Amino acid sequence: MNARYLTLLAENKLEERVLALEELLRSCTVCPKDCGNDRLNDEIAACYSGRLPIVSSYTAHFGEEPCLSGSNGAGNIFFGNCNLRCVYCQNYQISQTWKTQKKNEVTHERLAEMMLELQAKGVHNIGFVSPTHFAPQMARGILLAAQQGLTLPIVYNTNAYDSVEVLRLLDGIVDIYLPDLKYADSDAGFQYSKVRDYKEYARAAIKEMHRQMGDTLEFGEDGLLKRGLMIRLLVLPNGIADIESNLRWIRDELSPKTAISLMAQYYATNKAATDDRYILLSRRISEGEWFEAVSLLEDLGMEEGFMQEYESASHYYRPDFTDAEKPFKDIRDFQ
Repeated sequence: MNARYLTLLAENKLEERVLALEELLRSCTVCPKDCGNDRLNDEIAACYSGRLPIVSSYTAHFGEEPCLSGSNGAGNIFFGNCNLRCVYCQNYQISQTWKTQKKNEVTHERLAEMMLELQAKGVHNIGFVSPTHFAPQMARGILLAAQQGLTLPIVYNTNAYDSVEVLRLLDGIVDIYLPDLKYADSDAGFQYSKVRDYKEYARAAIKEMHRQMGDTLEFGEDGLLKRGLMIRLLVLPNGIADIESNLRWIRDELSPKTAISLMAQYYATNKAATDDRYILLSRRISEGEWFEAVSLLEDLGMEEGFMQEYESASHYYRPDFTDAEKPFKDIRDFQ
């Protein structure tokens, strides 16, 4: 099963898509913030990003869902900066330190080299983590890498505060969409992630991802995911994520067959750990909160996906635990 961008490359259409995406940087509308800065001339946008991509790190990563990590790891490329400002961001050292991250700018050619290096190490896919604000740069890197022999599936691991126009241009470039659906209420999105209308934009974006992928996950002979949509739901304390409302929306507006990844790994960090304004986020989720979310999967008839094990996820961030010790279980094992 070939990566989708190889078809566009063979049809001489991939560069057209890249150019269309890059044009959105001229008066930046790459994400719903629509800040209008001219990033092609290296003006800094609301995400503190300019013309060149910023890569904090790239590595074989073993903490993703089993169908992505496999035995050799997912080839994750972690972009710096972010278009959200989540007060509990577990990667805030990467996403919210723009002065430091500026030093991690790379050329598009170097980004392509990173993909090829990861492929040479035997990873199963190329996963872009927090790609929204660098979607055009990502696409340019994929074009350059594909011209030099990249064949792995592309994973778009996003916070879902994405532009539908951008996603339409990524149709045929991205093989696997892996969005977070953080909140079912936009007031929560503004309070905790500092963006307006999160629910509306994220749901519209995920609808477009579903339009492209449908509700069927396509696996290769090796049992690894090659194409599809899987929606991540992180359980937050005190019901802030409103998992039930988001699951009902997924079931009713998309399909009960849409794959879900239910995650228990929340812990208080960044401002959530220190600022009394976010006291509702100042603790880990309880076992009761976790099993309430798990029970919703069966109650609402969700049929596909994975969930973390509560005990393993609750210890995941202890320094003596590794990515490989953050197991997921198939949802169907619990039904």
